[in-house]
Amino acid sequence: MNSPMDMSVVEGEEKPVNVNEAPEYAAEIHSYLREMEVKTRPKAGYMKKQPDITNSMRAILVDWLVEVGEEYKLQNETLYLAVNYIDRFLSSMSVLRGKLQLVGTAAMLLASKFEEIYPPEVAEFVYITDDTYTKKQVLRMEHLVLKVLSFDLAAPTINQFLTQYFLQHPVTKQVESLAMYLGELSLVDSDPFLKYLPSQTAAAAYILANTTVTGASWPKSLNVMTGYSLEDLMPCIEDLHRIYLNAPQHAQQSVREKYKGTKYHEVSSINAPTKLQLN
Repeated sequence: MNSPMDMSVVEGEEKPVNVNEAPEYAAEIHSYLREMEVKTRPKAGYMKKQPDITNSMRAILVDWLVEVGEEYKLQNETLYLAVNYIDRFLSSMSVLRGKLQLVGTAAMLLASKFEEIYPPEVAEFVYITDDTYTKKQVLRMEHLVLKVLSFDLAAPTINQFLTQYFLQHPVTKQVESLAMYLGELSLVDSDPFLKYLPSQTAAAAYILANTTVTGASWPKSLNVMTGYSLEDLMPCIEDLHRIYLNAPQHAQQSVREKYKGTKYHEVSSINAPTKLQLN
């Protein structure tokens, strides 16, 4: 006998659609995200104007946030949003190196409130900084970040675009995880990745993961949906490929460690192809 809670057949209706798969809206959602990603993008060369912090300090911060996300079992989307908030904040505010981790902590707190069902408490965020900052400092910085971002927290991320690409042209779970791994690797190095839009980096990650695992690259349906040809994406693919090749030697290893887990099909153990052969 059917369980009374089985809602898949309600009065002979069809099974409800997965919320991400709203085919009649897919094109509108995609074009809306494409419009918004331009509005919520950080300035690519902002680090040159920062007197006291460097790209490698930012890389250490992002690496630490990856660990925080794992420690508190946060969504990957939370990490992407936090990095977007940090980069947008640093695009317009000069920050002393002693306060960089505070900016990161406040950004992660905000992203958690935006994305998580049960965001960690402020006290948890104070705790993870080894009490470097007080609760009051974290809340003050949260307030400042909100003001600088004009309360615009719904930024499109690589993660969101990958979800759309997978729905448009499904791939195996292994290819999905590898694309997600490559997307997160790109968060760590602001140079060169800040000059690309999330939709471009997501496309490059899809292509690189697909070609590494299956030998296929960029399906025609995605070319049509995004308007990006393989040729358009080559600079980003080459940058991502370089990062992928050098990942084992990178000073920051949290993303690699994370994707060694069975949850992600241990994809960070898959060796990068030495030469790119895209067809």
